[in-house]
Amino acid sequence: MKKQIGLNKKTKESWKTRDFKKIREDRAIEQKIKKLEDWKPKTKLGKLVKEGKIKEIDEVLKHRILEPEIVDSLLSLKSEILNIGQAKGKFGGGKRRAWRQTQRKTAEGNVPTFSCALVVGSDSYIGIGYGKARETLPANAKALRKAKLNLIKIKRACGSFDCTCGEPHTVPFVVEGKCGSCKVKLIPAPQGTGLVIGDELKKILRISGIKDVYSYTDGQKRTTINLAKACIDALKKTMEM
Repeated sequence: MKKQIGLNKKTKESWKTRDFKKIREDRAIEQKIKKLEDWKPKTKLGKLVKEGKIKEIDEVLKHRILEPEIVDSLLSLKSEILNIGQAKGKFGGGKRRAWRQTQRKTAEGNVPTFSCALVVGSDSYIGIGYGKARETLPANAKALRKAKLNLIKIKRACGSFDCTCGEPHTVPFVVEGKCGSCKVKLIPAPQGTGLVIGDELKKILRISGIKDVYSYTDGQKRTTINLAKACIDALKKTMEM
C-alpha cells in the first residue's frame, strides 16, 4: 500500500508540472497574439505582411527586415540562450552561465553591464542575436529582437556518402565558417550519428533542424559568441550551391 501511495504522489507531481508547462505555453501564445494585434507596422514590408499580401517567409527574407513582428507573424520560432559568461568560482575557475557581466569604473563606483547571446530558429531557419544592457531582462529582449532581424534560411539534405535515406537530416556538403580566430567545419554524417560537436553549437544545429553532423573546430574556442557566429556562417554557405 505504501508503494502505491508513493507512486500516486509522483504521478500527481508530474501532472502538476505538466499543467504548469501548458499554462505557460498558453500564456505565451496569448501574449504573442495580443502583441501582433496591437502591432502598428512602420515599414512598407511590415504593412504588406500585416495586410496579408505577403504570406511566405522566403519572400520576406529577400528584403531587409526592420521589425521583429514580421517574423513572428509568419513563423513560430523556438529560442535558446547560449552560455557566453562564466560564474565566479574558487581558484579562478567557474561554470559557464548565460550572462556575461562586465564593469565600468566611474567616480561614483562600479557600473555593471550584462550581455546575452540568443539563438532563434525553426526547420531550415536560424538567427543569432547579441544584446547588452544594465540588467539581464532588457539584454535578453535586445538579443531576441536582433536574432529575429538576423534570420537566415539554410539548406538541409542527406549529404553523407554512406547514407541513402533521402531525408533532410544533415548538411548537404562540407561547409566551413569563420569569425575572428574561430573556425567551424561541418561535415555530413549518416542518419543516427547524432551531433558530434560542442554543447553550445548543438543548440544551434538542433534548433535549425539538423540531427546528424561531424565537425572540426579550430582557434580560440572558449570565445563562445565567435564560435557560434562561425557556425552560423558555415550554415549560411549551405545555400550557395
